[in-house]
Amino acid sequence: MTTTLARCLTLCACLCSSALAQDLRIEHVTIVSPEREGALRDAEVYVHEGRIASITSARSSRRTTRSRAADVTINGTGLYLTPGLIDSHVHLGQIPGMTEEHERAHPDIARAAREQIPRSYLYFGFTTLVDLISTPEAMARWKSHEPVPDTYFCGGAALMDGYPMSFAPKPARYTVMPYMIVEPQAGAPLPAGVEAAAHTPQAVVARMKADGAICVKTFFERGFTAEGPILPVPQPDTIRALVRAAHAEDLPVLMHANSAEAQAFGLDTGVDILAHGLWNVNESAAPGELTPAVTSILDRVVEKKVGWQPTIQVLYGLQDLFSPGFLSDPMLAQVLPRSLIDWYGTSEGQWFHDVVAADVAKRDPKVVRPNLSDPIGRVTAATGYLAKRGARLLFGTDTPSAPTYANPPGLNAWMEMHRLVDAGVTPAQLFQAATLSNARALKLDRQIGTVQVGKRANLLLVRADPRQTIQAYGEIVQVILRGQLLKPGDLAADRSRSVSKNSRALGGSRIE
Repeated sequence: MTTTLARCLTLCACLCSSALAQDLRIEHVTIVSPEREGALRDAEVYVHEGRIASITSARSSRRTTRSRAADVTINGTGLYLTPGLIDSHVHLGQIPGMTEEHERAHPDIARAAREQIPRSYLYFGFTTLVDLISTPEAMARWKSHEPVPDTYFCGGAALMDGYPMSFAPKPARYTVMPYMIVEPQAGAPLPAGVEAAAHTPQAVVARMKADGAICVKTFFERGFTAEGPILPVPQPDTIRALVRAAHAEDLPVLMHANSAEAQAFGLDTGVDILAHGLWNVNESAAPGELTPAVTSILDRVVEKKVGWQPTIQVLYGLQDLFSPGFLSDPMLAQVLPRSLIDWYGTSEGQWFHDVVAADVAKRDPKVVRPNLSDPIGRVTAATGYLAKRGARLLFGTDTPSAPTYANPPGLNAWMEMHRLVDAGVTPAQLFQAATLSNARALKLDRQIGTVQVGKRANLLLVRADPRQTIQAYGEIVQVILRGQLLKPGDLAADRSRSVSKNSRALGGSRIE
């Protein structure tokens, strides 16, 4: 993908958003925004061409914005206006639980899924997504639907033959991740068509920047098999060079790091964000116990102000593959087409469940489902530890964490919110993590993350103060995307049952 094409895609997105944007007035609303110490009550917000044009008190607005014509006026009495939510860790290339072969075999199911998935993120209030391993080509495919959240991507700087590219067969793996890093070894020939000079840290960062990436994602993962570590990991100097090159281009660096070793490595090499909670350690400990070695790592996270994405729901999602009631949960029907849910229930659709079951049986033939209580207890305790100490928590879900149907789009984030609160994160901390903290960490805070004049009008109207309860996100009245009103009921997969108590219909051009 050339720089020119990447710029064309950006221009197209801007033109489309301008065409859809409405002039919008929201009256008598309470603004809750993370940069404010308190709520701004009885406010009036005017949105023009997809951006917030003015914010005034209801009394003073009679002399200013009321004279402007608006396509839609909303009575916000009793409602709260907040920034749209940001999920800073998603993967949008494939349909959860489907391979490319499955998509080709079932084109109608795949088409319905790809049309719905962007809506499902919006249904739960996520107006911005960051795909941590993508390319301009994949982004263009994702953005070909409407409506679609604002979406950005990181380039995936994986070590050649390391995680995650090792899952792809050779030689195809050397093309699926164009930003891979090569660490030349004496006497070791490179694969055909791979030139070391094109895969240095400096070269891959330059290519990402030209392609329109806003961040760099790298990896420290030795693998997870019964036989022990199997994958190569990068050298510290390689990642330090990657960080220097990225920072020179004003790109933050995220690292896949879910073990104590990996998180210590990330801290040592200067990455900006640890893109997972601390799941695994190489020492014995009671469930939920944080040993001195672990707390020393967490203290460094706080001290260095490194961003930390807990992604607790990933572990629960692996267990949910073995839950007999998961596919019949009525919430699932709100985010996925019925045809896709029915396919998941077939023997073909259970393929990833069978892969996980076989791996579990290989470790212990007597065990029929994964037992993840230890890593769940560990990451839950670590998240609570960091929350109490004011760490820089960032909201990200890793949706989907694998080719699994148990990380459903949008709904997975709703479940992650509950995991975080159960771990000790306050609703106010979660609100900050999913709005301004995410925007700042990804250098998007000039555009989104707060309700301020000049910012993009990616907003939510909700019935409760999200600083007090996460139930606010379960009671979304309106989603506003680049100034365009979207009713939650119209975003649900099962629209015949989607007009819930949480949404109100438009009353002509005025919403009461």
